[in-house]
Amino acid sequence: MPLDIRALISAHAEEASALYEAHVNPRLAKALRLIGFDRCYVKGSGPYLWDSNGRRYLDMLAGYGVFNTGRNHPAIRQALIDFMMADAASLVQMETPILCGLLARELKRRCERDLERVYFCSTGAEATETAMKFARRATGRSRILYASRAFHGLTTGALSVNGCDVFRDGFGPLPFASQVPFGDPEALEAALSEGDVAAFIVEPVQGKGVRIPPPGYLAEASRLCRHHGALLICDEVQCGMGRTGRFLALHHDGAVQPDMILLSKALSGGYVPLAAVLMQRSIFDAVFTSVDRAVVHSSTFGKSSFAMAAGLATLSVMDEEDLTGNAARLGDRLGKGLVAIAARHEFIQDVRWRGLMLGIEFGRPRSLKLRTAWNAVSALNEDLFCQAVTIPLLEDHGILTQVAGNRMSTIKLTPPLVITAADVDAFLGAFDMVMSSLHGFPGPAWESLFRIGRNVLSSNSSPNRKATA
Repeated sequence: MPLDIRALISAHAEEASALYEAHVNPRLAKALRLIGFDRCYVKGSGPYLWDSNGRRYLDMLAGYGVFNTGRNHPAIRQALIDFMMADAASLVQMETPILCGLLARELKRRCERDLERVYFCSTGAEATETAMKFARRATGRSRILYASRAFHGLTTGALSVNGCDVFRDGFGPLPFASQVPFGDPEALEAALSEGDVAAFIVEPVQGKGVRIPPPGYLAEASRLCRHHGALLICDEVQCGMGRTGRFLALHHDGAVQPDMILLSKALSGGYVPLAAVLMQRSIFDAVFTSVDRAVVHSSTFGKSSFAMAAGLATLSVMDEEDLTGNAARLGDRLGKGLVAIAARHEFIQDVRWRGLMLGIEFGRPRSLKLRTAWNAVSALNEDLFCQAVTIPLLEDHGILTQVAGNRMSTIKLTPPLVITAADVDAFLGAFDMVMSSLHGFPGPAWESLFRIGRNVLSSNSSPNRKATA
């Protein structure tokens, strides 16, 4: 008898948090419980989620940018059903799969750069590892440069180019990488001039905090890398695939000539892990130098025809539904709406966006009473204020959002590119209401926030914490 997945989920829906805490990650389960995010989501469609109680939520997180085409897109699902029903061969390994070549051709065409080879793997971190490894081989140099606040994955090599200390602490020493300030071409040139740099890896829009580089920065980085014999690796894992209103975020600066482009996350429509590294032919040839070295680098699931089918179907949906154009139009609607709200609420310091990748940054307010509240909350936990926004958005308005990163007073919005104008307006209305409530101090919103802060402090100072960490 085949396993009845629907019945299994239904039977254990109420145990979801307990099962995760007991068998997977008790720290994460406890953290989610502290802020009221420990919900069991049992259904997803387009930009919406439903929990086990039947409540609908607007998803402004999209699985960290995985679901650009929305959850469970029927056209992508049907392509995968058709693939499975065809009893197709996959992962023979000693083969040249049809769908690999077709997807590679489509990606090369859309990237609009002179990148002739495509290497497929499973995740963004694996793509980062591949790019760094290939850069070292192609240049004969060892050092990799990365930007402050960068995020390129959490495997050991990728961690060495991570600009956030909270991820790096306790895992060092990390190899062969140096940090330069994001958006600073002079600092980049100084590092490149030392002559030992294999590559500079950079996100055209940074995921942590949604940092957008100054105009012309990427083009200048491209020029500097070529001048000093280093490679430019553009990590489009989160900001690519139409998210910023262009297929690639680097397309906002037409003069950029990357040597490698990394794609993942939304590439498969969220159905299966898939990543791609597009590169110059010379880089590929430096790694795969002969027939004897044709598989000197490989990935077990990299040539999965199931994943390739998902990728091709995703690109087709993006074209048919003009999701890149929708990201540009609705990103501007959402960004301009947030700017208007910011003018009325002194906690909001900045609104940044490119397409449907947005950051709302909070900071110390001007008025004494609110500044006192900000200081008190920050003393408990520097990340706490954002929870005063994300928690009521979820609890009171059914909207899922996230903090942009550790030690950041910024909320990031990366909704599915299938959201509608009505979804955008619903978010803006809810966000305005939440901000209005926070401008009333003291009040219920602040009381809840202080309670959470004390619970976090109590949890972090538990006598069992060090023994079990």
